[in-house]
Amino acid sequence: MEDTHICIADLAKNFGCDLVSEEAISFYGEQVFDGHGGKDASHFVRDHLPRVIVEDVDFPLELEKAVTRSFMETDAAFAKSCSLESSLASGTTVLTAMIFGRSLLVANAGDSRAVLSWHGRAIEMSKDHRPCCMKERRRIEALGGFVDDGYLNGQLGVTRALGDWHIEGMKETGERIGPLSAEPELKMITLTKEDEFLIIGSDGIWDVFTSQNAIDFTRRRLQEHNDVKLCCKEIVEEAIKRGATDNLTVVVVCFHLEPPQPSVRQRGRVRRSISAEGLQSLKCLLEG
Repeated sequence: MEDTHICIADLAKNFGCDLVSEEAISFYGEQVFDGHGGKDASHFVRDHLPRVIVEDVDFPLELEKAVTRSFMETDAAFAKSCSLESSLASGTTVLTAMIFGRSLLVANAGDSRAVLSWHGRAIEMSKDHRPCCMKERRRIEALGGFVDDGYLNGQLGVTRALGDWHIEGMKETGERIGPLSAEPELKMITLTKEDEFLIIGSDGIWDVFTSQNAIDFTRRRLQEHNDVKLCCKEIVEEAIKRGATDNLTVVVVCFHLEPPQPSVRQRGRVRRSISAEGLQSLKCLLEG
């Protein structure tokens, strides 16, 4: 098990930072290792990234700038640590969620995923950074990298991650920018009363759950007992029942004390048709 996660209710207070605003900034982060070298990268990021964000000059007034820069600086700091101790060499995907007042900021580098429940409807707050994504593939090829059999440079199943400095040709060397990026993609929204909870899950969760399926499953469990920790345990147990073979980590952040209210979904009208050839084949099959 090389996944790790962290939850901090008041980020600034946790690191002794005095803010002008009285509103707390909550930090829900997940650092997930994807099977390329060990757990040191995920533990390093878990232990350093939150503090780097708080100490950034733009925190908290320009949170997006602060978070992006902090991902890059933490990646560089880990590279320095690896140069001093080669046994640390490894990599990790990183997904973080920060709540400031009614604002939710999700930053992602890798194939973990954050999904918001908007009155029972799944809203994806992040994109999976995998070689099969055409946008990522174009970025990789523009930087001299390539995708071979679904892997970045034939070696990694993700296109963004922190660490992996030990893998030749992945990260920048001198003036050359490598195809494996530590820069996160960001998404910020203003939360409303319809926003119920946020699921942050490692890729092993999403191998066996669709985003909507995970929202539906979580809503049902919260409506039954409204116990968030138990709900997380049940998601992992269900993933194992469905045949998940990867490491499994999930964080659920609820925005209300009361459980989600039942929602009534209108089924869309679906028109079905069959070709004349298909109709004839079906007729012959039925007639024997």
